[in-house]
Amino acid sequence: MKDTKTTTAPAPYPLRWSALFLLCVAQFIVIMDTSIIGVALPAIKADLGYSQTGLQWIFNAYVIFFGGFLLLGGKLSDVFGARKIFMWGFAILTLASLFAGVAWSDSALNTARALQGLGSAFIAPAALTMVMTMFTDPKELGKAFGFWGAAAAAGGSAGVFLGGVITEWLSWEWIFLINIPIGLLVLFQTPGVLQKGITRKGSVDISGAIMATTALVLTVYAIVSAESAGWMSLQTIGLLLVSAILFSIFLVSQNKKKEPLLPLSIFKVPNLSAGNIITALLAGSWIPLWFYLNLYLQQVLNYSAFNSGLALLPMTLVIMIVMVGFTGKLVVKFGFKANLIAGLLFLTASLVLFSMAPADGTFIGNVLPASILGAIGMSLAYIPSTMAAMSGAKPEEMGLASGLVNTSYQIGSALGLAIIVVIAAAKTEAVTALVATPQNGLVAGFQTAFTAAAVLSALATLLTIFTIKTTK
Repeated sequence: MKDTKTTTAPAPYPLRWSALFLLCVAQFIVIMDTSIIGVALPAIKADLGYSQTGLQWIFNAYVIFFGGFLLLGGKLSDVFGARKIFMWGFAILTLASLFAGVAWSDSALNTARALQGLGSAFIAPAALTMVMTMFTDPKELGKAFGFWGAAAAAGGSAGVFLGGVITEWLSWEWIFLINIPIGLLVLFQTPGVLQKGITRKGSVDISGAIMATTALVLTVYAIVSAESAGWMSLQTIGLLLVSAILFSIFLVSQNKKKEPLLPLSIFKVPNLSAGNIITALLAGSWIPLWFYLNLYLQQVLNYSAFNSGLALLPMTLVIMIVMVGFTGKLVVKFGFKANLIAGLLFLTASLVLFSMAPADGTFIGNVLPASILGAIGMSLAYIPSTMAAMSGAKPEEMGLASGLVNTSYQIGSALGLAIIVVIAAAKTEAVTALVATPQNGLVAGFQTAFTAAAVLSALATLLTIFTIKTTK
């Protein structure tokens, strides 16, 4: 407590609310870049020649590098100053967005998306650090986090709608190019609005970050390519083995380093391990929901990109209304565990409904009810899952715990989608071969994807019930 009082003694940063607006714009962009590509997937597939299973790399390349380098981004912020790393992150994101907008092949776009993820991994922890240091009054900090959460909710949900509008009225390239003017504006405004921040002496475990990220990439690639290469093939087994070795070396190295990227002692914190697993499962069920819902709307119901965005607008509005207006109050009243369980149950119910969506489905009958349930579920579960993973952390561990739970979400997104894409593709191939109708095979694959995601969500619910300890 004495350290906290010493740190908060100076007068509040006078430009903190202007700075918060800029940081919320950054949060909006980082989250939007995850979701905005959904509606554009069919158009990108047609232009760049992606396979049905290869489409996931447009998403996975971003989240793997985002999740893989988040801990490094946080460490760099501590050592070199949050504002400097924030600006480096936006510079990388802006250039990568230009690269993505002019991509000439699937590999070029995947590379650009990976670079976007790297930039976002620098932006996110630096921005969160500045929010926490600029607002010294607890009431103001709570209000600031309300805006911060709203920016995340708006970015994730608005990205889906904006993706449809941009793809329909301009072209899919503009879902990336739109970042450029925003990025330049943020870079121009940052020096005059954001605090320079403090720096401290310390080493940066870059080799650890590279090992952990490489292990993750190899694992996802092994799973994605297993259907064609064979689960027991030398390629699949070899990649998984190399990934396991790299990750083992990373863990051993963390125990031996004076300033590790991931101090293993953090896992002794109550709820942290279980909370991170639940967060990964939440992401692994939510991301396939919107990924396959976009494909179902356009490839089965034959919606245009714009109409697909409109179809998802109710989901967008529900997420923003519930997360901004109700989630915080419900957590205060009932505690994060109860809200997390309720949210996961809603999400599971949504996925079960989507798993029954037929080839001749309708928006009113098969999309709207399930999408609203899913939106309520995610709105209730997202913040409580983060709170569960951080609830027992000490003040000096909050930054690390925050980076870890964000990493778990991104890794869960990538691995969950990769596994479910493989399962869905196998089902599509089997049904198509049996009945010789590609459309029925496609629908069967989508239904299987939603079922698999429902299993992950149900598992997260059980883990929450039996492993998370909470007080109101």
